[in-house]
Formats: sequence, C-alpha cells, structure tokens
Amino acid sequence: MRILKDFKVPNFKFPKFKMKGLSEIDEVNVDYEELKKAQQNIEKKEIKNYKGTNFKTIKEIFVNSSKKYADRVFLVEKTNPKGEWIETTYNQFKNEVIGLGTALTRKLGLKDSRVAIIGENTHYWYVSYMTMLCGAGVAVPIDKELPENEIENVLRRAKVECVIYSTKKADVIKKVAEKLPNIKYFVQMNSDNEKNGRFVGIENLIEQGKLLVQNGDNSFMNCEIDQYEFKVLLFTSGTTSNAKGVMLCNRNLAENVNAASAYVDLKPEDRLMSILPLHHTYESSIGFLYPFAMGASISICQGLKYIVPDLKETNPTAILTVPLLVENLYKKINDNIKKSKKDGLVNSMIHVTNALKNLGIDIKRKVFAEIYENLGGKIRIIVSAAAPIDAKIGKWIEDIGITFLQGYGLTETAPIAALTPDFQTKVGSAGKAVVCAELRIDNPNENGEGEILIKSKTLMLGYYEDEEATKEAIFEENGERWFRSGDIGYLDKDGFLYITGRCKNVIVTQNGKNIYPEEIEIMLSNIPEIKECMVYGKPDKKEGKELIISVKVIPDYEEIEERYNKKLTDEEIYKIIWEKIKEVNKKLTSYKAIKKLEIKHDDFVKTTTMKIKRFEELKKDK
Repeated sequence: MRILKDFKVPNFKFPKFKMKGLSEIDEVNVDYEELKKAQQNIEKKEIKNYKGTNFKTIKEIFVNSSKKYADRVFLVEKTNPKGEWIETTYNQFKNEVIGLGTALTRKLGLKDSRVAIIGENTHYWYVSYMTMLCGAGVAVPIDKELPENEIENVLRRAKVECVIYSTKKADVIKKVAEKLPNIKYFVQMNSDNEKNGRFVGIENLIEQGKLLVQNGDNSFMNCEIDQYEFKVLLFTSGTTSNAKGVMLCNRNLAENVNAASAYVDLKPEDRLMSILPLHHTYESSIGFLYPFAMGASISICQGLKYIVPDLKETNPTAILTVPLLVENLYKKINDNIKKSKKDGLVNSMIHVTNALKNLGIDIKRKVFAEIYENLGGKIRIIVSAAAPIDAKIGKWIEDIGITFLQGYGLTETAPIAALTPDFQTKVGSAGKAVVCAELRIDNPNENGEGEILIKSKTLMLGYYEDEEATKEAIFEENGERWFRSGDIGYLDKDGFLYITGRCKNVIVTQNGKNIYPEEIEIMLSNIPEIKECMVYGKPDKKEGKELIISVKVIPDYEEIEERYNKKLTDEEIYKIIWEKIKEVNKKLTSYKAIKKLEIKHDDFVKTTTMKIKRFEELKKDK
C-alpha cells in the first residue's frame, strides 16, 4: 500500500551547536584512581537474554497491564498544535476499551464481525485496535493514505461490517458509504454524535458501553480468546506486487511482545514516540502492544513536521523509526555541527569517551548533552527497521551514547523475526533470530548469501482467500512451517543476520551474476548531493536481453546550493553527481558499476515504511 506525497521527511531544523570541550564540562570529573580500578576489574560480561514475558494473547496483556500499571500514564496526545498535551492513564484506557467493546458487541451486535480502522495515529486508534484484539471482532487496519477507490476495494475485499474512522477521513468515508450499503455502521473517532442511521460517534458508544458495564454487563471481558483464531487482517505494502491480505492471530502478536522483552529492557519509566503509521505491524506491534505490556508510555507525534518540537515537549526515551528518518536526523545534526565548526571537537570527544567506556566509565550523556537536548533530552534507544541503513550512521549513534538497535521482519511475521539485543549490539546487522524464531539461509552462494527462511511463532496463519500464494510462501518440513521471505542475506558466526537484497529486486546479468541494488544504494547514499536513489537494471535496446545498471537520483538541491554557493542548471547538477558516481564505481566490481544516470524531478512512490515501490517506478518507464 502506497505512501502519498504528504508523507515526506521534513526539513529538520536544529540550532547551532556550541559544544564544550571536556575541560569545560563541570559535571564530568574523571577519577583516575577509579579508572585504574575499573581497568583492573574489567570482566567479560556474560551474554544472556532477559527473562522476558510469556503471554499467549493480547487480552492477557491487557488485563495484566491495566491492573499492574493502572495509575501510570499510557498515552500522551495533543489534539491541537497550540494546545496542551493530554494524558491518559492505563485505567482510563482500560475503561474506554471495555466501554467500546461492550457497545460494539451488545448495542450494535457486531461480535466477531470485521471492523476496519482507518485514520492518523490518534488516541482512538489505539482504543479501537485493542478493543478488537480483546474479543470484539477481527481488526482490519487500513492505510489512511489510500485513494478512495482503493479504500472501497479493501473494505469490500475484507467483507467489513463496520468502519472506525478519524475525522480527517470523514469526507472520503461518506462517499465510500454510499457505494457500500452492506457495511452496517460507520463510527467516527473524536465524536460524541448520537446514532444517525449508520453513523455514530465513538465517544457516544463508549459512554453507552460504560453504562451497560455499570449495570452488570461483563460479557465483553468474560468472552474467551482463542489464541490461534484469525483476529487481524492486514494488507501488505505491495512493494513488488499487488497487496496480499495477511491473516494474524492473537498468539502471533503476543509472541512479538515476548520476543522483544527477551532482547530489550523496556521499563515503565520509558516513553516511546509514535511516528510511523499504526496500520503497519511494525508500529502497532512493537510501538504499541510491546510498551503497553511493559507499563511504558507513548507520546503520539502530531505529524512529521512536528517531530523536533514533539521530541522536546514529550521527552521520549525511545524512538521506533525507519532508516530514511534516522539518516535525515543524522545528516541535519552533523551539518549543524560542521556549520558551528565543532566537528573536530566532536570527533575527538567520541574517541575519548569510547576509550573511557571501554574501561567501564560512561560519560557520553554528559559530554554530548547538547545533542540529546535537541532530541528531547532523554533518548536512550533508537530502533531502525523496514530497510537497510548505512552502518556508519548506526555507529555514530552508538558513539554519542544512544543504543542503536535494528530489527527485521515482515507483515507475515507480525512483524519481528530478528532483533538486535540491547546487551549485544552489532551495528550493520539486522539483529539475530528472536527467541521464538529460527532463521536459515536457503541454497547459499560462495559468500553465504541466499534467501532468508523463517520459522517463528509469529508467522501468519496464511494469506486471505489465497491458498495458492500461501503454499508458495510457506512450506512444511518435519511438521514445522517455514516461510520464504523473499529477502536475501547471510548469517555471521554469532547468528546475526545481514540483509543484502530482495529476490524480486535482484538484477541478473547475462553471464549469471547477481547484483543486489540495495548494496549499491547504500554506497550512493554517502554522496551529499544525492537525496534519494534507486538502482535497477534497464534493458539495453542494442544488446537485447542485457541489462544496463542504472540509477534514478533525486538531487539534494538545498545541499547543492549551499555547497556550490549558487543555483546550478540541471546539466551542471548531472555532471557533478555523475562524477561522484564514477568515484563509487571504482569501489565496485566492474559488472556492478553504474552505467546510466537519470535525474528524477518528482518523488518516488513509497510504502508507509518509506521503501521505494520499485515495481511501480519501473512500470512508469514502460
């Protein structure tokens, strides 16, 4: 499912950095006697997982956290950029979920019906999704950026009986409602409207449900959850083909929580910022269900252009994001450091603080306090997933004292299959198999690369109404189900996974050489004048079947103007970028070298996790 043009990475703005040297920071006092002792007592820490959780259903998580963390803040949201942040406790959230669940099942008669949820990340999205997982019916999260005809198509395909939608989608939903008379109800978020035909406000329903509960109706919370029953229908992003419907059960989602808790020590004092769209499993499972299980809180970002002020106002300790956002934060911070002429000082302090940390003394948060302040002051974890990222960026994040984690998975694995443990980080890797999963490489080449196969308790039930596609993706071996990921990678001696490409993206030359465009794209991303790029094989009209290794580039016009102190013509920009690409070609084996450059003036079509939809981009050329 595509991401439309309003979902762009914003132009992050940070003030100039002053950056003090070690001698100027009063709080940093290195006790050299302590340093000697630390040096003498350094022992290799035993690497072992955290105890982790052992939940079987999301309802079990809901009941446990609602009771254990009742008075703690769960959600923090601002409904107006000029307004105040509104806090919702676990107990308040619990009452809303039970109220909505009771009203949907008892008042509207929707028990076990399919209910679509569509809208931006907002308080009532969380309430609606949790209500479905606790027994109201089957959740069908839908990408809010889909055009009207595709929303209509998904609702029809999924046989939806109710749609819960945000106010911003009201106009579209009213048009869709006219074409889909079989949908019984349309429930508007942030509305207390009484029932009017098929339309009703969610707040009105919640209050009706609460009244039923007060009068002794406990049917919603008393309903039993079958951990293996189909409970969530998600449509894949379709980066290489048409979207498939993925069927998940409660157990799949609960195992994500169990897996994450064994590798990452998230505490009730932690706060995640929700940036990515909730209809994607990465955000809804790891950015919502996991912190809920741990008693942590979530601040809901108001939108990409508000990231920096929202960070400063809500002080999150962890950010779950995608490489494109991490790369832009890294670039903007480092550009400002260079402009402030502090890059030499920062590099030297990285070396000093790394040396001290190796001896057991960590002063990074004090030394790089100014950088932390621009990210809200409390950031301790950044997680990047959904696509590869340049290892140097992850290394820099670790160098300034933030734990950098990477994850790997697909909608079909709900989504986590691999994750970096916070006690054993390995920058550049996509992590190691989570505790409920096993990874192996199918038919590896001389470099150990091959298709990644996944066996996991998080593996989907199958593709919705598509037995043929399910059989293609999942095979049985010794009574166990294995999933063909379509991704290419290798495992190192410690079991850490490295992603090198995607089967369907691979460029195969006439002499049988395989080229993975992602590998080249990471190298090109180091060229300052390039904002985004896509490497692909372009058929050679003269040579028939032979493919020319080509790249589409969106230039970074702002960077170019700043570097060359003037606006350049398209021809001049082309020449500059081509010269830089030729330098990259020198580092590549000859058959991987880029032969053709195309300057692109419009945006790439992307998924909600900001991956380029290559299939659609290449279709444009045809």
